[in-house]
Amino acid sequence: MKTDIYNIEGKKAGSVELPETVFGVAWNDSLMHQVVTSMQDNARTPVAHTKGRSEVRGGGKKPWQQKGTGRARHSSIRSPIWRGGGVTHGPLNAKVFARGIPKKMRAKALFMALSKKMKDGQILFVDSFGFTVPKTADAKKALLALSGVKGFERLSTKRVNAGLVALSQKNEAVEKSFRNIGSITATDVRSLNPVAVLKATYILIENPAESLALVESRMNKKA
Repeated sequence: MKTDIYNIEGKKAGSVELPETVFGVAWNDSLMHQVVTSMQDNARTPVAHTKGRSEVRGGGKKPWQQKGTGRARHSSIRSPIWRGGGVTHGPLNAKVFARGIPKKMRAKALFMALSKKMKDGQILFVDSFGFTVPKTADAKKALLALSGVKGFERLSTKRVNAGLVALSQKNEAVEKSFRNIGSITATDVRSLNPVAVLKATYILIENPAESLALVESRMNKKA
């Protein structure tokens, strides 16, 4: 499987052979669902918290005597049936939602996401962005040029989740250049994950030779 590489001017700059182990993986609904929901759970921060009747302040005294008043008997004003009382079965911030994901399962889910994006024609390989200093204007210019590539017309106009820029290595100048563009997210290839890939409309992979070698090595890591 071979595809073209473009420069930041939107012109062809070569080609790259794509590994079948990364871009030829069949889609598996159950595996992808398990990995994505687990990642979302791991990113969840429990905030909502309610107090039970034993935690609510007050209510130490019995509201009225047990018999003789004609009213229903009550032991505490902090009972869940009273206004201002405790909450029954409410959310607790002590609950842990985190779930473990085997490394090979996570890697396969990433390969499935990349394979789907490639099949849909939504992955663009760029030789290098080459920014030496952070400059949003240069990033916008590059996106405008790359949106001239067939199939990537919405790259510079889509307002939300337009693209994910995957760098072969950490590059502060490039990351800061794209930071002010709300529809684009920039990260390094080592941090790619199925959720980020599926969320973005287009994937821009810089320095394909090095980047694909790093992605392919993910499956060879020990679980």
